[in-house]
Amino acid sequence: MKTLFIDFDGTICHDRFWRSLNEDDRDKVQNLLFSGKNQIVNNWMKGVYSSEEINRIVAKETNIDYESLWNLFVRDCQTMRIESEILALINDLRDIFHVVLITGNMDCFSRFTVPSLHLNEYFDVIVNSFDEKQLKSENDGNSFTKHVKGKITDAILIEDSENSCKVFESLGGTAYKVCSPDDTLKYLNILQTNRF
Repeated sequence: MKTLFIDFDGTICHDRFWRSLNEDDRDKVQNLLFSGKNQIVNNWMKGVYSSEEINRIVAKETNIDYESLWNLFVRDCQTMRIESEILALINDLRDIFHVVLITGNMDCFSRFTVPSLHLNEYFDVIVNSFDEKQLKSENDGNSFTKHVKGKITDAILIEDSENSCKVFESLGGTAYKVCSPDDTLKYLNILQTNRF
């Protein structure tokens, strides 16, 4: 059986952490964590920090009450949205593919998002960088080769990260880079129609 790897953030889901904060506080969090000036987010994705530790850092640096911030964060993780059409297509493709959700993500994904969205019902395997202690583009794509069934040269990746696509292609796999939910639907439909 061939393997189909599918990314989460930016590929099948476009919701953000702390999206329920007011705009000013959201901007503070964005600038603190996601401005590219520090390694804190990458370290969080690789298991160095827990979500509680990150929320404590955010609360301290932004003067937002920790309990309120934490509760909102958990709720936002539990209510991330994936189009039902995307999930239905993924589920159908399990007839012909070993389907792996592979994500650069945090402990909160495994703890809150996966159970709340019942993602185990749609994927054969869920690979989270937090548990792997490495990003999928690191260590020569070890997270891909570790979880592939069959030949990597027969495997397919649907992903929004150009870097991850390049790493996957360097292993011999076929990568479909997406830029929008419509792209994701397009490639899933192609795979479903071709049934190869």
